[in-house]
Amino acid sequence: MAILTKEAESRILNLLLAEGLVDPTLANNAISSTPDGESILDRLIEGHAITGDMVSHATAIIIGVPYVELKNVMIDQDILVTIPYETQARFMVIPLGEKDGMLNVAMADVTNVQATDYISNLINKSVRVWMSSERGIREMLEKNHGDFTGVKEAVRDTNEAEIQKANNPNVKTIVQDSPISKALTTILSYAVKTKSSDIHIEPLEDSLIIRCRIDGVLRKIMDLPKNVAPALISRIKILANLKIDEHRIPQDGQFTVLVEDKEVDLRIATSPVTWGEQVVIRLLDKKGVSMDIHKMGMTGRALRAVLEGIRKPNGMILTSGPTGSGKSTTLYALIQEIKSEEINIVTLEDPVEYKMGGINQIQVNVDAGLTFASGLRSILRQDPDVVMVGEIRDSETASLAVQAALTGHLVFSTLHTNSAAGILPRLLDMGIEPFLLASTLNVVIGQRLVRRVTEKRDLYKSSDLETANINSIVGDIIPQTQADVEKVSEDLGYPGLPVRDDKYYMLAKGRDTKETPGGYSGRAGLYETITVDEDIQKMIVGHNTAAEIMRLAKEKGTVTMRQDGMLKVLSGITSIEEVNRVASDIS
Repeated sequence: MAILTKEAESRILNLLLAEGLVDPTLANNAISSTPDGESILDRLIEGHAITGDMVSHATAIIIGVPYVELKNVMIDQDILVTIPYETQARFMVIPLGEKDGMLNVAMADVTNVQATDYISNLINKSVRVWMSSERGIREMLEKNHGDFTGVKEAVRDTNEAEIQKANNPNVKTIVQDSPISKALTTILSYAVKTKSSDIHIEPLEDSLIIRCRIDGVLRKIMDLPKNVAPALISRIKILANLKIDEHRIPQDGQFTVLVEDKEVDLRIATSPVTWGEQVVIRLLDKKGVSMDIHKMGMTGRALRAVLEGIRKPNGMILTSGPTGSGKSTTLYALIQEIKSEEINIVTLEDPVEYKMGGINQIQVNVDAGLTFASGLRSILRQDPDVVMVGEIRDSETASLAVQAALTGHLVFSTLHTNSAAGILPRLLDMGIEPFLLASTLNVVIGQRLVRRVTEKRDLYKSSDLETANINSIVGDIIPQTQADVEKVSEDLGYPGLPVRDDKYYMLAKGRDTKETPGGYSGRAGLYETITVDEDIQKMIVGHNTAAEIMRLAKEKGTVTMRQDGMLKVLSGITSIEEVNRVASDIS
């Protein structure tokens, strides 16, 4: 905030008094007790009679500049990077957006003409200044960039000798308390605090950017100088037991760290790219994932179909979806549901993501000859009741999984397809005979993950377009009259669904805060399940398409992923934007 003259302080105080924002008695006491040379407004702020935000807003009115409350502002990531982070922190400035060829910025001290000129010259563009409180700007800096003071200090402390050693096989001289190790620890701590699933370390031509995938969406969190890349990447390779002098081919590794008092498994993947070497770190928080199928978003018809499928003594339960859609977590939750001392459960995974007591987990090791196919052959000689295969990747594994299901085992596995119905032609393409597939499949599951709307939320009426979108997708399955509400809501698994309306629905929008960026916190699954009954079996044997199978499944009551998403929208769990982002053109 600008340093104010006595005259300016007096005008601000009079404005606050006129607006009824400060108690006159407290103001008079502050005036009489504040020594010369000290600020009356500071004394009132210390006594909690007013806030710094109130002073900033009043100052903006007095000096005739616009004021912006940053907590109500959504700023595009492309705009945020127009001014370097160091400059933002130095001058307490936040870029807001461009209009008419000018960059709008929020500043705590709008009277600092030198700072304004510096920023204008730096970005080669005219600047229009808005005033905001210093508290608001600091919160926005921390929200958008995180607390990376440790990283910045580490980068400054990293000398040229250490950077050069990063390309030397004897680089183990970079010890745990080295600056680069501190920088890596800070990045990992931020990722754990924000519940990131992945960290992307990506070299550009003249910088190194760090991005985190938070609730399924990648967010750029910081830029580093390009010369720090070799040391940082070599440190990661050392911890993952990778070859630090190999930069030509991709490498995979893993290690476990203790961050924020949590034991976190890290899966490391390096790859050569145009400007150097990229590293992607997947974080697996052993204690931060729910293994309860009832709390993951599966409900109603989908949940009943799956629970019925896993209670059968043999057959296959398959899940499908892209990487990162929660397939493995769903399988773990289903195994947790049936786990007991009376059955032998064996899993074959690559990698073993979550270690569970009471089951036998095998890690695939291709270098040693332990593949999904060879491992599955071995498992079938170990008297299993339940077998989980991490992924069906080839015809041999698919054939062995089907044979296991035919010989009295319950088999769980995953495939990469776009929908539940897509599993069926995919397995046929792998050479599985239709009659074998029809007789072994119990239930197939398609899934995606959407961000949850945070508890800090506002309700609003859907627009005409949103209402039409909802009705086109779920208008025929939600309650048609008030008398239907209880029955239909129970059947679909979403209590208190609204009656179909052509005017509007009440929807939820989360509040964008530092803790809940974008108004979201956590994720929920969208699911569609198809029970393979006699009619579906006939379609499989008849080589029908995935679309034809899905049409029949919908006639039999299957709720598609897109429909499940809209039911979650009506229940206030997620937003239409999220459903459209992950589930468009699937079902």
